Amino acid sequence: MSDFADALALQIPRLRRYARALTHDVSWADDLVQDTLERALQRRWLFRINSNLTAWLFTMLHRLYLNEAKRRTRVSAVDEEAAEAAAPDDPALQLDMRRALDSLSPEHRAVIILIGLEQMSYQEAAEVLDIPLGTVMSRLTRARTLLRKLLSDQPTSAAETAPHLTRIK
Repeated sequence: MSDFADALALQIPRLRRYARALTHDVSWADDLVQDTLERALQRRWLFRINSNLTAWLFTMLHRLYLNEAKRRTRVSAVDEEAAEAAAPDDPALQLDMRRALDSLSPEHRAVIILIGLEQMSYQEAAEVLDIPLGTVMSRLTRARTLLRKLLSDQPTSAAETAPHLTRIK
């Protein structure tokens, strides 16, 4: 029990960072992390000893987030303090990055955070999000393209982000 609890404690900073990036709300993020840790302790017997604890915890946190996001009807205010993805010495860049990430869909934002910020492999991100590996790669490509456009001040229209359909007879 003690070793498992110690391993969980080492994951708290990563879980908090991921939760804050998903929710943009410090208190909601802390609640998600607490619920994740509580659930992990209650269900520690489900964890396979030779598997990836980080991926297991991130999967739990992500599913808790999705369940709670469905229940919430109001949009959370943006938390400017949680801008950890940009350089710490440039507040303007942090704000731009936060706003750009906020404009992404939750699916694209989750992939960018897991791979870009948390340095997970594509396979680990696919396991956390419970989606195929190819979907992770395509979402990441689209999210990076949108971020580049947003951060380079290029106008992004709905036509550019919508999939292009061609009619074949």
